[in-house]
Formats: sequence, structure tokens, C-alpha cells
Amino acid sequence: MASTPELKILDRFCAWLAAVERRSALTVAAYKQELKRFLEYSGELDIKSVNVDHLAAYLGWRKQFGGLDSRSLAKAVSCLRSFFRFVMGEGMRPDNPASLLDSPRQRLKLPETMDKETVERLLGTIDERTPLGLRDRALFELIYSAGLRISEAVGLNMRDIDFKEGVALVKGKGNKQRFAVFGGEAAARLKRYLEEARPDLAKGKRAADGGAAVGCQALFITRGGKRFSRKGIWKNYSKYATLAGTGTKVHTLRHSFATGLLEGGADLRTVQALLGHADLGTTQVYTHVDASLLKESHRKYLPRLEKDRLEKRSGQC
Repeated sequence: MASTPELKILDRFCAWLAAVERRSALTVAAYKQELKRFLEYSGELDIKSVNVDHLAAYLGWRKQFGGLDSRSLAKAVSCLRSFFRFVMGEGMRPDNPASLLDSPRQRLKLPETMDKETVERLLGTIDERTPLGLRDRALFELIYSAGLRISEAVGLNMRDIDFKEGVALVKGKGNKQRFAVFGGEAAARLKRYLEEARPDLAKGKRAADGGAAVGCQALFITRGGKRFSRKGIWKNYSKYATLAGTGTKVHTLRHSFATGLLEGGADLRTVQALLGHADLGTTQVYTHVDASLLKESHRKYLPRLEKDRLEKRSGQC
């Protein structure tokens, strides 16, 4: 069990991650959980005495009993490197033992995508006869049209939407802001939600506050007038995906947006800017998706082409 001093170091590390490294709240939470496991695994071992062998043993334990894949192990290595970099900065030791760790080679995992017809079928399962249905249709239309992350959609406020320019001011990873472009369909759904549904949903807030003014400026709200949560979005999307028979996750809409742009002829730099990727290498994974679509078409149509060639050759003999 980690001692009280170690837990205090962990709290300071998390504060450093957020304030200095400008990591997202989700990353801070994930790193904190990983470090708790490491400190509990290490027991009475002093942080100053930790060496690369101790770290390698911990990662081996995590892989064996935690069932981690190479991607998750790479994140654990990154967490340990950040932690001991912080420890060095605190003057607690002169070196970073985690810098000697090799990051596991990660297999390229192609993002799951949907074609336009499947997206339309999924969105079509949403019942727009209710305020909540109008909200969900506007929400998922916007995520798909602008290629938003779930956290970006959750964080949107009313003032962030500019219908005249067709853009939304979103806060991405590392609190970096960008303008996300959305299309006419998403704009129409948003306007209908704001005019017909959001006022009704906001009434729940006024009733709960005894008729007080609504303070929540969130774009997407619950029946009680509070900001719609990530968990709520995941839950509702899962319901619609099941009805549509896709079994996909919300993030698939963002992936589908990116591959749709590439298929339409957009260059990587444009897709990078629209997705808010800091590194072009992150965007390049979608070129592999595009290649996989080409291979699928090749497998689908080549047998027919080969058959036609054989029939033509046979007729010449």
C-alpha cells in the first residue's frame, strides 16, 4: 500500500501534469490511476531507489495480470517517464529510470468507419418527436458533420456556434481551440433543436431552482437543464447503433468524417486541421483506412474482371 508521502507526491504530480504539461483531465486521471497501481505494486520501495529493472518487472506484471495490449503498455511507459521527469524536477533524484524503457511496438489499428448509408440509417433511428430526440439528432449530426471528439461536443456552449460562418469554436486536446466547420444539415438540425427542444429541456432547471434564471450555457443539455455528459452520449449512441445494427462507438462518426474527406479528395493537411491533430502522423492512419477500402473493392471486383478476361480469351481461341 502506498504511503501518505507518496500519495502527496502523486497529487503534486497530477497538478503538474495539468498546469505545466497542460494534459487533459482524462489523461491526468488515467496517469493518476496508473501511478497508484505502481506505488501499490512497489510497496515499501523508495522512489529514489527505483531502477529500470523494477519498472520492467512492474510492466511485466501489468501485462500478465492486467491483460494489457501493446497500446496500453505504451501509455503506461509514457506515464512512468512523465512521473520520473517530475521527480527529477522536484530534486528527488538525478535521473529518470523510465527513460531506459523501450516502448512496446504498437500494431497499426485501423479506425472503424461507416459509409454514408450506414450513418444515415443510424441517424434515422432517432425519434425526433421529442425534445430529447431533437437534441440527440442535432448532437450526432454535429459530431459527424464537424468530426468532433465527444469531449469537444460536451464542452460546447451556446456562444460557440456561429451559424453565419458555419463554424463551432471547440476546445480540443491540451485545451487547444480551433474552429470546426459544419455543414447545412447539421446547421438545420441545430437550429431546430435550439428553437423547439432546448427551451423545453431548460424548463427542468428553472423548476428545480424554484423559477430561477437558467445559468447553464451548455449547448447540449439534459431534461434537468444540465450539461449533457460523456456517459449520457455514449449510452444514447449505443442505443441508436444497436437499432441500426452497426454496433459501432460514437468516435466512429469522427473516423467516418475523416475518411469521407479523404475519399472526396481532401489532402492530409486539410484533414489534420479539421480534426485538430497536432501531429500529421496521427492523421496518416486514415490513409491506411482508405487503402483498406481500395483492397476491399479489389477483392470484390477482381474475380468478375478475371472471369471476363477468361471468357474473352476463350472466345478468341
